[in-house]
Amino acid sequence: MPQRPISLVGMPGCGKSTVGRHLARQLGRRFIDSDTEIERHIGMPIREWFPVHGEDAFRDLEERVIDEQTQQPGIVLATGGGAVLRPANRDALHDRSHVFYLRSTPEELFRRLRHDQQRPLLQVADPQKRLRELYRERDPLYRRVAHFVVETARPSVPALLGMVLMQLELAGLVDPGQVPSPIDAHDHPG
Repeated sequence: MPQRPISLVGMPGCGKSTVGRHLARQLGRRFIDSDTEIERHIGMPIREWFPVHGEDAFRDLEERVIDEQTQQPGIVLATGGGAVLRPANRDALHDRSHVFYLRSTPEELFRRLRHDQQRPLLQVADPQKRLRELYRERDPLYRRVAHFVVETARPSVPALLGMVLMQLELAGLVDPGQVPSPIDAHDHPG
């Protein structure tokens, strides 16, 4: 039976691409970033395309990419922060893949993103206020689409990766052999 995709959803900057890449490597799966797929399709960075064509056209492309990718077995898919805004995307993600919501507070996200010039929706006078608005709008949608919620307040990628792998193992979705065991306390007296 083909392996159902694993999808990561969450706010911009919560770690979807980074965790997704590591998770795919750990599980021997192919990693796909929906924004990278969109950029491949349009032939330019989203930040250049977005102001010219607008959000609706972008969401149409995103919907097509998510529809295609959620039908690919054995992948790890990192979605754009706004992917959950469209009901068709929520349905495709929830019904065809195991969805993890990497949950971060607007304050944590602002600390990580305050110098980021790449995200079109954050190029505003008050990015922290914008993150709070996006969070208020999107958090219920992320929760609705997710099968698992992982709090990303932990600073390290290995810690986040371990939490995702543990959830997959507990749900019986990956072989325990694919999940690195925590270092045995007896190996390190202290």
